[in-house]
Amino acid sequence: MKVVVIGGTGLIGSKLVTKLGEHGHEAVSAAPNTGVNTLTGEGLAEALDGAAVVVDVSNSPSFADDAVMEFFRTSTTNLLEYSAKAGVGHYVALSVVGTDRLSESGYFRAKIEQEKLIRDSGRPYSIVHATQFFEFVRGIADLSTVDGKVHLPPVLFQPMASDDVAAGVGRVAVGEPLNGIREIGGPEQFRLDELVRKALAAADDPREVVTDEQASYSGARISERTLLPGPDAQLGEITLRTWLAQRQ
Repeated sequence: MKVVVIGGTGLIGSKLVTKLGEHGHEAVSAAPNTGVNTLTGEGLAEALDGAAVVVDVSNSPSFADDAVMEFFRTSTTNLLEYSAKAGVGHYVALSVVGTDRLSESGYFRAKIEQEKLIRDSGRPYSIVHATQFFEFVRGIADLSTVDGKVHLPPVLFQPMASDDVAAGVGRVAVGEPLNGIREIGGPEQFRLDELVRKALAAADDPREVVTDEQASYSGARISERTLLPGPDAQLGEITLRTWLAQRQ
């Protein structure tokens, strides 16, 4: 089966291409540095020729509100158009658990728009909602740093390793279209502030993590369970302890 992975040279995309190849699929990595640009359409027709599945795991280079909205709107519109012309039978996109509950955030408003475009396209599709990746925990700390201190709310959080994300997306990609959402998450729950505190300590990052119930997450106010997947989520296997050990 030919599967085109948009964003195939990134963190998740590169792992997904490898996993699909190991299972005997023809996995094509599509990204600007491989000659495929979803914003301009360059290389899309050629990459999608003969593909059974297209998987979009790309992300905006800028998280500024207008820029991220323009990225997902333009990229998704082009991908839907070109994949329809190529007769691609399954459109898969990676999104985020809690997206529909985070509309205060410009980034998540753009993800909501991306998902709406896919649902309204009439194409057979699957959307994978993943919890946040272990690899991005320090990025959360950076976005939440004020005057040198990391301010985070004490909400529940169920992050997962990127290897488990790629595996979860891969399983959906080679299956029948869901025409709906599949949630995937990590095997353990933490409090967000405690997890970031532990991750920064493991990385010898001296920043203090302040437990702040008024702090936002990516610009949105959240409740205790906003970032958690539902009871039917498929959970990964890699624990935080295992992931940290692999990084040493």
